[in-house]
Amino acid sequence: MAFMTLHDRLRGPIAESLKTRLKKANTHALPRITKVVVNVGINRSKMDSKEMQEYIVESLKQITGQKPVLRAARKAVSNFKIREGLIVGAMVTLRGKRMEAFLDKLLHVALPRVRDFRGIPSTLDGHGNYSVGLKEHTVFPEVAPPSDASRLFGLEITIATTAGDDASARALFEEMKVPFRKEKEAKEAKKIKE
Repeated sequence: MAFMTLHDRLRGPIAESLKTRLKKANTHALPRITKVVVNVGINRSKMDSKEMQEYIVESLKQITGQKPVLRAARKAVSNFKIREGLIVGAMVTLRGKRMEAFLDKLLHVALPRVRDFRGIPSTLDGHGNYSVGLKEHTVFPEVAPPSDASRLFGLEITIATTAGDDASARALFEEMKVPFRKEKEAKEAKKIKE
């Protein structure tokens, strides 16, 4: 059997199983993924140089297939030594087939490459959206590991859905085979931290 892309699975077997699981007859009433936003915060102390900003932009372009937008601070915060207009982050908003290709790569290539991977937290935001952070951008195969450890940066990935509640969004994510951490393991990990 050939590998089906996420684009084909969302419109085929995932939609059919969601219909029975959520007890909805209309395909258009099922929860869908609207966009994926990939953010990188640029730390002023170690990432302020032009070379580092160019490296972040180039790496995000390779990872997502789309040029990122540099985000400037809207107001000054003296405690963080941030002036208005200073570059504080880079972001990419993915929609359509690019979004689906990125999610496919994230779920089947990048997340399994994370060291000591046991699943991602299963908490959603209450409106059916999900955010996950990655400590290193090098889990994506497009990016070669940098020779300097100070060039590593983390990513924040937010997946926005049309589901109004967490239950239907979780059903969508589970049908997509998102590797959520098991509840028992999550409780044990929380006890260990305490």
